[in-house]
Amino acid sequence: MMTYQDTTTPAGGDGPILRCEGITKAFGGVNAVNGATFDVPRNKITALIGPNGAGKTTVVNLLSGAMKIDSGKVQLGTTDITNMERYKIARLGLMRTFQLSRELGGLTVLENLLVAPKVQAGESLFNIFFRPRLLKREERQNLERAVEILRTYGLFDLRDNLARELSGGQKKLLEISRGVMASPSLFLLDEPMAGVNPALIDKIGGYILDMKAQGVTVLMIEHNLNVVERICDNVVVLAEGRTLATGTMSELRENKEVVTAYLGEIINAGPSH
Repeated sequence: MMTYQDTTTPAGGDGPILRCEGITKAFGGVNAVNGATFDVPRNKITALIGPNGAGKTTVVNLLSGAMKIDSGKVQLGTTDITNMERYKIARLGLMRTFQLSRELGGLTVLENLLVAPKVQAGESLFNIFFRPRLLKREERQNLERAVEILRTYGLFDLRDNLARELSGGQKKLLEISRGVMASPSLFLLDEPMAGVNPALIDKIGGYILDMKAQGVTVLMIEHNLNVVERICDNVVVLAEGRTLATGTMSELRENKEVVTAYLGEIINAGPSH
């Protein structure tokens, strides 16, 4: 069985794995995020939904350290990660994907995974010169795990292809599998279903459920409400950069403010089959 989570990460504990308190971000005097406050429950799949321009991707950028927060606080487990450097946040176990996949195009599919582990022995000159057996053992373990992940995600036969040669759907899978290779405790997925065919949507949904079963918490931006209904335990609704509501999809259908601001007839109609 594949192991996704690095249980040594400081994100451990009993409370929410992530807590956002009044985070704000302005661009040219316009608040893209305006006091958003929500928790991400541990070992659950949480959807972040809302109309275009609600600030969803900006929130993910703020959480992952890609942008600086103007005010507010973000806590990962017991660690305050507000405006922490993104590589430090990643080492604490928070990984993310992007709306448009950002593969390392000049590397092979397999190499994309081999560079993903957070801390590798080969990054130390001391280890290179004085602990070569440690390096070889780690390289062998990383290779075995990368091959296992590629098999799981249906990319093994493409392992020697350059990443830039992949189709759009394959690049989505590569970016997700590269994140898995880094052993996240919290995985932020920015529209993982966007631009892929229905069959692949079902596969990605299954992969995300498998992550949850293996102890990974997922926060995902998603516009496909059928997917949200099917796989997400919790939903956070953003509108105009603020948290409008949180709850399950069934609870949100009863929230008039949510229905008026975003979901309208879609959410009133219930899930599609």
